[in-house]
Amino acid sequence: MNPISPPVNADPAELAKFSELAHRWWDPDSEFRPLHQINPLRLQWIDQAVGLSSKRVLDVGCGGGILADAMARAGAQVTGIDLSSKALKVAQLHALEAQTPNISYREISTEALADESPETFDVVTCMEMLEHVPDPASVVSACARLVKPGGWVFFSTLNRNLKSFLFAIVGAEYVLNLLPRGTHEYAKFIRPNELGQYIREAGLIHQASKGLQYNPVTRRYWLDGDTSVNFMMSTRKP
Repeated sequence: MNPISPPVNADPAELAKFSELAHRWWDPDSEFRPLHQINPLRLQWIDQAVGLSSKRVLDVGCGGGILADAMARAGAQVTGIDLSSKALKVAQLHALEAQTPNISYREISTEALADESPETFDVVTCMEMLEHVPDPASVVSACARLVKPGGWVFFSTLNRNLKSFLFAIVGAEYVLNLLPRGTHEYAKFIRPNELGQYIREAGLIHQASKGLQYNPVTRRYWLDGDTSVNFMMSTRKP
């Protein structure tokens, strides 16, 4: 008898959605423009906390590799993982064309990699991904297993409230057309206290939270303490 494989913590519809857009990942004027615009802010926040140079880093749900590529260029040794084959091919091709140093990509789930290589990474990043999976707590737990004791894990996601519905779905997808319609599903948004609970249950310790803001007039993004819509959390493993 063949052993039954555990179900993969992924939504086929979500994978299909991002696979369809994969070829546009590195076009800074495409649907992924917001990711290109917020990437320097995310990179700086992570780098200031951990000092990326020479660190072994895992980027969970890396997509086309925008953050993974930037972290590698900041001196980290980066592995990016995702379950979208098309997005990974785009990431690999870009790394090849741009001659990005110290970067590799794998098609594997976070949970499977945690079983295979526990406590391997100095830093784990999981950005804009938790709101796209059926079981975000499982991903948080796997990230905690993957990081070395004393290592850092970074998360970013979307808060669930009326303001985030108006800003992140109505505003970003329907009014300003910053994102393709249907990118986000409101019911999958995660409140900071819910993510905080997943973090505690995984044995991680919360270090800091930041909110990500956007001004549609100046088209400028910035970080501050307001976590009511987009927010990021840094955590450490004891």
